[in-house]
Amino acid sequence: MQKIILLLVLFTFNLSSAQTKKKQILLIGTFHFANPGNDVAQIKTFNIMSEKSQKELETISDKITKFGPDKIFVEWKFSQQNELDKFYNKNTDSLFKNSKNEITQLALRTAKKLNHKKLYGIDYRTRFPYDSLMMSMEKADQKDLMEKNTKMTEQFEKDQNERISKSTLTELMLYFNKKETDRENIQWYLEVANRTGKPDDFTGASLVANWYKRNLYMYSLVQKLTESKDEKIMVLLGAGHAAMLKEFIENDPTFELVELSTVLK
Repeated sequence: MQKIILLLVLFTFNLSSAQTKKKQILLIGTFHFANPGNDVAQIKTFNIMSEKSQKELETISDKITKFGPDKIFVEWKFSQQNELDKFYNKNTDSLFKNSKNEITQLALRTAKKLNHKKLYGIDYRTRFPYDSLMMSMEKADQKDLMEKNTKMTEQFEKDQNERISKSTLTELMLYFNKKETDRENIQWYLEVANRTGKPDDFTGASLVANWYKRNLYMYSLVQKLTESKDEKIMVLLGAGHAAMLKEFIENDPTFELVELSTVLK
């Protein structure tokens, strides 16, 4: 009888452990390899097509392949998944030569090595009324805040451009995934944007809310598209988005965050 009870206890414990096993999520924040120039801060373009960078990409991709994500999520509009599927099935050699963005150069490169059938687009765009934000600052006569906004933007551009000029691709990828960098990516939204406007003007808070909404929607898609059979996943996003998703993941018992630095060791 005691043996039967012990077996039942062990079975229940193992079943419980299996049910609560966390899924590993490799969240990678990055600068935009192709740099479309859509951000407020204007950052220099990094030469991702150089021989050195291409070799680094192969190494980074190989190490992620060894980690073995079952699905890879990217910053491509969720509503345009059909276009992403067509893009994924184009001639790979041609894509690597002509498409500089991180989706091609890192995500697609890795997915092909893993024999994945597709990438998963999770981007969901929301309004980002930066011009309205500046107008609200002016109307509220927030000169100190305007000066702070200018200084923070200029300092960010200076720091990022210097780093891009001096760093290797691997060094940049590790930098953009540090906790200190995550704080920098969120700081402006709370220190500047959320303070903008007169007390009855919530233009700033609305912009911040829309930024949170965009990231929450993307994370919702990660949650919903990750199946029970998926043990490991990878999410590749701009560093600003990744900083937000990291907060969500750390408070979601479903996932265990895996640092890029750990995978690249």
